[in-house]
Amino acid sequence: MKKIKKGLIGLVVLGGCLNSYAQEVTENKNEAEVDIQSIKKDTLNLQENPFNPLMGFLPAKDYSGGTISYGSNARGDVPFFKPEVFVERKKPKVNQIKMNYNPNIDLSLLPINNEIIGYWEKTNRLGLDFNQIAFVNWSAGGDNSISGLIKGEFGRKYIKGRLVWDNLLNLRYGINKQSDREMRKTDDVIELNSTFGYRSTAISDWYYVAKLNFKTQFTNGYNYPNVDNPVSGWMAPAYLFVGAGAEYVDPKTDMKFYISPLTHKATFVNNQDLADQGAFGVNKAEKDDLGNIIKRGSRYRAEIGFLISSEWKKEIFKNMFYQHKLTLYSDYVDNFGNVDFMFEMKLDLKVNEYVRANVGTYMIYDDNVKTKVVKDGVTTMEGPKMQFKQTLGVGLTYAF
Repeated sequence: MKKIKKGLIGLVVLGGCLNSYAQEVTENKNEAEVDIQSIKKDTLNLQENPFNPLMGFLPAKDYSGGTISYGSNARGDVPFFKPEVFVERKKPKVNQIKMNYNPNIDLSLLPINNEIIGYWEKTNRLGLDFNQIAFVNWSAGGDNSISGLIKGEFGRKYIKGRLVWDNLLNLRYGINKQSDREMRKTDDVIELNSTFGYRSTAISDWYYVAKLNFKTQFTNGYNYPNVDNPVSGWMAPAYLFVGAGAEYVDPKTDMKFYISPLTHKATFVNNQDLADQGAFGVNKAEKDDLGNIIKRGSRYRAEIGFLISSEWKKEIFKNMFYQHKLTLYSDYVDNFGNVDFMFEMKLDLKVNEYVRANVGTYMIYDDNVKTKVVKDGVTTMEGPKMQFKQTLGVGLTYAF
């Protein structure tokens, strides 16, 4: 009997515990359902939160299969909402740009779009090439000589979105002195290049381009040893090219190809004596039978023609930089098909940060430039010929 009573008492206690546990489970379940409904509501409110920068671009989607668990006593499945970010198609564009700022910050990738803040890139480089030879009691003979070439390169490039404005100024002046001979000029160049381009689309390699090229020299040039009659001088000649067209930049090689169906070429001869001679293609002076000038020569010549050019600048080997520029021009009015040719090639060999060696080759053919030839003391004019110049130098370079 005692065992039966203990069993009954145990059953009663167990039933009370089960009843209490069932009641607790029911209450927890009701509370869980309320929490789940509240969470669902909060989740929906989260999608509509105007202060969340990730919301409001696209409607939230129900990704089936995703669940969120709440507590250890109750579990419920709630749809998992994942925010989506919408970016306009025209905005994303990444272009690799070389930067020379803080090396600890990686700025190799910058976004390009119409809203980007514009900035300038600048290059300044000064150089001095020097050569000297001296002889003392040298049995093989020779002349003492000293020569120098000073040069400068100044670039300014403005970039904003798809717009690019590139400017480059080149200056060179060289002299040579040998023994008792007069000082002679070896190089003399002033050249300004300006290119204004606008990329056709955000991902295109074609640019709508307007180009300007101006070239002249500092001082008079002579056919040595005659130093009484200059054959060139400041703004005599000076060449100006202004044109519009399209430019393609190869993304793999960085080579540029420019085509201009409409280019204006202007030739200036700001020396009346040279203009009267008809130098550099201008109309020469008109004279009577006695040789008296009745109409001065023109100091300006204008042409309209077609121009094609190619440029490339690249480090082909370590510390070896190659650069070339090829220009072909033909006048529409005067003998179309007669091509003016200009080719410039430079090779820079970098020894260290301040010392460089350089080799340069220049070739020019201009149908309007006649050649002066002196025969038996008499100067005569002959037809155009290929002009060639080669340079070689070692010197100091300073960039800032």
